Amino acid sequence: MEISEYLVIPWPDRTLLIASGNPHKHDEICRELSLAEGLLLRPSDVESKLASAAPDPLEDGETLLENAIIKATAFSLWSGLPALADDTGLMVDALDGAPGVHAARFAGENATFQDNVDKLLKQLGDLPQQQRGAEFRCVLALCDGDQVILTVEEKCSGSIALEPRGKDGFGYDPVFVPANNTLTFAELTASQKDGISHRGRAVRRFAGLYNELGTAEGFR
Repeated sequence: MEISEYLVIPWPDRTLLIASGNPHKHDEICRELSLAEGLLLRPSDVESKLASAAPDPLEDGETLLENAIIKATAFSLWSGLPALADDTGLMVDALDGAPGVHAARFAGENATFQDNVDKLLKQLGDLPQQQRGAEFRCVLALCDGDQVILTVEEKCSGSIALEPRGKDGFGYDPVFVPANNTLTFAELTASQKDGISHRGRAVRRFAGLYNELGTAEGFR
């Protein structure tokens, strides 16, 4: 398809790339962003066609928004497609907002999910549940090349459990108890988590705004 043809396609009918190598995020975004079959791609769908590996950009921004834009821009320039990136932070009250924007690398650059959870629980020690307040924040950024098209942010308040519980989810899910719940994210079903999570809320809000781009002047 020629570029001139592509630019007149309404946004909701364009192919969109998820700018992440995290398969768990792929699944959550795909469940909530209901696009026609073939319009939402994962990096693995593009790698074979380009014969080059997906980028692994340095996320050195000071905010979730900056990091989301860094990722979306890198994946869009690599693929030639509009790219949707997510960046998520966990802000824990008793740790003055840490791990914050560094949630994925809390225990080190090559930390596993378990490493990060272990460090978090160690730092909180034996603090009672009422002093373990926390908030997940998720920022989504849609970029077309180096142009930022759309960004959204959503939150989910809760607390950090005394110990990991549950076998589903990923990241800090086994220790994050959302507000007005007794179960951790890892104990909830996928649909239950999507309904209240920071990422589920962000993707649903993004979806509504994304559909509006189909008729917005200047985006056709």
